[in-house]
Amino acid sequence: MPSMRADILKTCHNFCNNIFLRNNIFCQIFNKSTKSSSQFGFSNQISIKCYSIKRDEHALKRTWRILKSDMKYLVQLIDGQVTDKNFGPRRVFPNYCDVLIIGGGVIGSSTAYWLQQRALSGLHVVVLEKDPSVMHSEYIDYQYTQASTPLSVGGLRQQFSLQENIEMSVFGAEFMRNIKDYLWIEGHEPPDVQFVPNGYLFLATDKSAHILEKNSKLQNSLGAKNELLTAKKIKDKFPWINVEGLELGCHGLENEGWLDPWSLLMAFKKKAISLGTEYITGELDHFVFKRMNDIVMDNVPPGEYEGINEAIVTLPDGQKESITFSQLVIAAGCRSGEVGQLAGMGTGPGFLGLPIPVEPRKRYVYCFHCPDGPGLKTPLVVDPSGMYVRREGVTDHYVCGRSPVPADEPSCDNLEVDYDYFNENIWPTLASRVPAFESLKIKSGWAGFYDYNTFDMNALIGPHPSYMNVFVATGCSGHGLQQAPAIGRAIMELMVDGHYKTIDLTRMQFERIFHEEYLLEDNIV
Repeated sequence: MPSMRADILKTCHNFCNNIFLRNNIFCQIFNKSTKSSSQFGFSNQISIKCYSIKRDEHALKRTWRILKSDMKYLVQLIDGQVTDKNFGPRRVFPNYCDVLIIGGGVIGSSTAYWLQQRALSGLHVVVLEKDPSVMHSEYIDYQYTQASTPLSVGGLRQQFSLQENIEMSVFGAEFMRNIKDYLWIEGHEPPDVQFVPNGYLFLATDKSAHILEKNSKLQNSLGAKNELLTAKKIKDKFPWINVEGLELGCHGLENEGWLDPWSLLMAFKKKAISLGTEYITGELDHFVFKRMNDIVMDNVPPGEYEGINEAIVTLPDGQKESITFSQLVIAAGCRSGEVGQLAGMGTGPGFLGLPIPVEPRKRYVYCFHCPDGPGLKTPLVVDPSGMYVRREGVTDHYVCGRSPVPADEPSCDNLEVDYDYFNENIWPTLASRVPAFESLKIKSGWAGFYDYNTFDMNALIGPHPSYMNVFVATGCSGHGLQQAPAIGRAIMELMVDGHYKTIDLTRMQFERIFHEEYLLEDNIV
């Protein structure tokens, strides 16, 4: 009851204020669309209802229309007809923004943070995310039911074979180590991603030991810190491992381990919102193409360039709204290929003849209990077969998984877990490598989607060569969480500075697909 009274008082207060303020606010939005509705002091409740700005509607009529809706909600709240689940702040759907980001996962939210952190209130950034949302405090927490970020294992490592991947992950580790400096919000608890610094342990047979050795040398030269272990040293350091068939191991000594993906996503999102970013719940329906005869682009005949600076969005209630943007970032994870198709990628001449080669790949993660398993200092172990395992918490629980061979790729129509896959393809290898796991008891499992780059299983980062205002940040194929800080910063640098200032990611741009320049990573898990 006290909570209900507080809600009513807050709503009354906002209603009275809005009588005097709404007309001025909407006039500003209508005439200068760079203001964020998050600056206007709407009430903070549970869910979101968006109001559209009709360009042909007089400001006074618009004000009266929305005030009537406010009064309706107030009456329903007083009468007890509105619950926490369906009552919330009424927000104006932004019909214009400087930057529209499609995808509110960790990469999209990182990009929003870096842009907003650099430009502050001088840039209006909108993130479009289709998953339903709830409200906590003054921030929006999205319940991602199918997004890759919260369903990942949360690994953080520098053990890659490509220089760009190593450098991005080295920065990712530095970012996590100093996350309170980056993402702390004044007046709130510092973010805690619950990082467990136990390292990765990659294992190799005699056939792949030379690759592990070469990669370790490159990694350490770029700022990582790991050590090579012979089979004997592996056994001495980790006596619970069966070293039969092993030639070499590489153990990360610093800045490797795992973290809570949800906590990282929320930290990025809340910080971005605090800096002025708007998150809109909705799904991209289509883009509006516009012929721009005065623009000349490579591989596009003169006078035939069609740009995109408007998106049509379907809201949760089925209503469609339009948003105009100056810059577009496609960070839609495993659905980036579909977004690319809506932008004409894969249907036109030149570079537009190439789709974004990113599609979902279903991966299972299994949780099991084993009281006799290895202790608290257990690293994340990657077997030569591709099977991985790590501890989960302090109560003798572990998580594990293994990517299937191409012929056994499961359907991506759902997120159901196949426990037969564990019994047939993981447990035998798991029990062979760690004999204590012979007596494990499976507890649960979940499935998630990789944003799988079918071209070379590496990220696509940078401007699209056929559009002057479109950037892509997708296709990480399983290691996007740890590289999100670097990817978001890179997109910001390209957009604001016109070039990379920190890590040179030129080789990871879209053009490599056209030129068939594969970037192959040895250490895909």
